[in-house]
Amino acid sequence: MSVESIAPAGSGATPAKDVRRLDRVVIRFAGDSGDGMQLTGDRFTSETASFGNDLSTLPDFPAEIRAPAGTLPGVSSFQLHFADHDILTPGDAPDVLVAMNPAALKANAGDLPRGAEIIVNTDEFTKRAMQKVGYATNPLEDGSLDAYRLHRVPLTTLAVEALKDFDLSRKEAERSKNMFALGLLSWMYHRPTEGTEKFLTTKFAKKPEIAAANVAAFRAGWNFGETTEDFAVSYEVAPAAQAFPAGTYRNISGNLALSYGLVTASRQADLPLFLGSYPITPASDILHELSRHKNFGVRTFQAEDEIAGIGAALGAAFGGSLAVTTTSGPGVALKSETIGLAVSLELPLLVIDIQRGGPSTGLPTKTEQADLLQAMFGRNGEAPVPVIAPCTPADCFDAALEAARIALTYRTPVMLLSDGYLANGSEPWQIPEADELPDLTVQFAQGPNHTLEDGSEVFWPYKRDPQTLARPWAIPGTPGLEHRIGGIEKQDGTGNISYDPANHDFMVRTRQAKIDGIDVPDVEVDDPHEARTLVLGWGSTYGPITAAVRRLRAAGESIAQAHLRHLNPFPPNLGTVLKRYERVVVPEMNLGQLAMLLRAKYLVDVVPFTQVDGMPFKAEQLARALEEAQHGN
Repeated sequence: MSVESIAPAGSGATPAKDVRRLDRVVIRFAGDSGDGMQLTGDRFTSETASFGNDLSTLPDFPAEIRAPAGTLPGVSSFQLHFADHDILTPGDAPDVLVAMNPAALKANAGDLPRGAEIIVNTDEFTKRAMQKVGYATNPLEDGSLDAYRLHRVPLTTLAVEALKDFDLSRKEAERSKNMFALGLLSWMYHRPTEGTEKFLTTKFAKKPEIAAANVAAFRAGWNFGETTEDFAVSYEVAPAAQAFPAGTYRNISGNLALSYGLVTASRQADLPLFLGSYPITPASDILHELSRHKNFGVRTFQAEDEIAGIGAALGAAFGGSLAVTTTSGPGVALKSETIGLAVSLELPLLVIDIQRGGPSTGLPTKTEQADLLQAMFGRNGEAPVPVIAPCTPADCFDAALEAARIALTYRTPVMLLSDGYLANGSEPWQIPEADELPDLTVQFAQGPNHTLEDGSEVFWPYKRDPQTLARPWAIPGTPGLEHRIGGIEKQDGTGNISYDPANHDFMVRTRQAKIDGIDVPDVEVDDPHEARTLVLGWGSTYGPITAAVRRLRAAGESIAQAHLRHLNPFPPNLGTVLKRYERVVVPEMNLGQLAMLLRAKYLVDVVPFTQVDGMPFKAEQLARALEEAQHGN
């Protein structure tokens, strides 16, 4: 982080405060899950996006719905990295930590670099609260935080004092302390305020006293920063004017981008969108969002369980809808039989897996990439499905369109692998122009498609397109298109039940050939200096890998980078690319699943670099690992 001092503004008897210009900042808000840290971070992010900075966020939730207050498992945090240039990750370590209680300080202090700023809510540092998280002495007084710039602020007391003229109980007033903290940070970093005040007024429109109180607390936090002597410096981070092509942008999370991508795909395909889903972290936001868009022909069905959700979606696909089911890893396991049925029926179906830590219930609110092998092989029999993965929150929009293209063109279920990091994280997204969107329209079967030896014309439900090997999509109730449906093996062409060994062998190989023949683009390699080492990623590792590669190149290292969106089938040139390099390193948040697939298919000595701690890679961590691999350590 580079710092530039600029002339202080203001004049008069009160000395004007210094304003320093920074190129980037990483801020982390942390407190109890009931302290409103996610709302606080989201509002700071929205104002930062409107100001024009590039940004990347990392919300971190407790797994429990309401963990015991003041405990380490109950800490909720929100990290935001914003800059005046193009950035790719939420930041390796916070420059500023806002800790609302001892648990928040204890859980996050280990991530702070020397010299970082800590703003603590001193009101919560009672003896009992400190003992609850293992502090034998008060960390605000025992010298353990001397390496940092510590700001002791009684946030609760100040918020309550600011609201003394409101007809609120003390408990109600205390709830506004997060808005006081947001106001203080907004002053420190010159964030706009109008959007937050409008948001609070709208959010609490039915409770105008609460709305006014939150706005008052927010303004009081701003004024506190302006007047207190404890904060002698504020900071400016200029808009990232050179980071973005011209266009209209908005801040967007991965799940929201996916939702918009699904609605857009249904419009481009001229098909109604049907979502059959069962709530599960971290995929539930997609169900919530799509339920708001009935005006676009979207129908959402919250089923009684995962199996019913995908069963309803597959029925909707049979009926001619763009059908989607959303879930996470445990739900994919339950849906596996119906995915196999969709493979047999050869119907378009989008199965969206927002991956999380496993196995079983695992880490519901933490991220992981460990469902790749399940997506590839987690069904009985030979049941191949295409697998694609978005690489950033904004890219989830394009990945949804690509998944729909493949499903509709090739009449197949498609697995889309996002993860908790992408789902909850956010970044600026350039809203595409309508004429830039792909044409996804499909032709339903209209009448007979086969002539028998006696000259009669009939409809064969498994007569295939010679280019895509897709079977016709026949809408139930269309006269003359009656055909048999079910999971028992079909006879080629006629679709009649068949137990013939040769036919089964042919159908299995045909279904595999259909997937193998899907048109996917070549993988692109970023290699400006003819490197000997290639770092290959997939999914959400894109940001940390790209940031690490930038650091190494800035230090004079020559290293190549490529990233996979299509994981089944692989890009046609991937084998040739891998064999060009002496070393291929694959970072992934599992124990080496993609590395194993690449080794098996291409006989290349791929080196895995793995992590399964529920958190995304850090750029510095990857840079060190790649440098060691580069030099053969």
